[in-house]
Amino acid sequence: MPISKIAIGNASELRQGDALKAALAEFISMLIFVFAGQGSGMAYNKLTNNGAATPAGVVAASLSHAFALFVAVSVGTNISGGHVNPAVTFGAFIGGHITLLRSILYWIAQLLGSVVACLLLKFATAGLETSAFALSSGVGASNALVFEIVMTFGLVYTVYATAVDPKKGDIGIIAPIAIGFIVGANILAGGAFDGASMNPAVSFGPAVVSWTWTNHWVYWAGPFIGSAIAAIVYDTFFINHHTHEPLPVTDY
Repeated sequence: MPISKIAIGNASELRQGDALKAALAEFISMLIFVFAGQGSGMAYNKLTNNGAATPAGVVAASLSHAFALFVAVSVGTNISGGHVNPAVTFGAFIGGHITLLRSILYWIAQLLGSVVACLLLKFATAGLETSAFALSSGVGASNALVFEIVMTFGLVYTVYATAVDPKKGDIGIIAPIAIGFIVGANILAGGAFDGASMNPAVSFGPAVVSWTWTNHWVYWAGPFIGSAIAAIVYDTFFINHHTHEPLPVTDY
């Protein structure tokens, strides 16, 4: 079982240069991702005078997030593994590919990157609202929780298949674009219902800047549960533990 490989780590690794560089890379990648993703939503609201959501708006959100995540993962892969998501980091932790202490360092960097991106957007747009994730009319917290669990399962399963699995071979080259594609596709599926976060940090930044916390727990619980399930399923059934050592953080 992958849970048996979980490691706490030790405080000394947090003072190592590579750990700090990795955290900085996660901060920058998250800033890039949230600025583009959240910014596209704000631009859409400005162009439509805060009009009602439309299919075109969902498609625009899907494309902007897919493109931005492709870039954000690509630029961080060689330094931090390009997690750009606390749920992805959690999945890597569950699989024994990153220690708990380094995971915490990543989470702090990712959350800060999201908050800074939203603050920059608020300033650059002369005070436009950085809208927090919210449930659509008729969608309950339990409905949204299932959406977030399933969508994040798909995301982290994709991460494991294209970036973590030691048998991935040449398919590892397309990992960033595959990760971007699954996020874009999931936004098309769930965006109209709960915003399709799949990423606690992406939800956290707008919530902090707008100070809106209604149902915010859904955007943490869902992604972490979905991530853990994906990590356990893929690691248990598809990774042969007898043929490889735990992967370094740069390979997830």
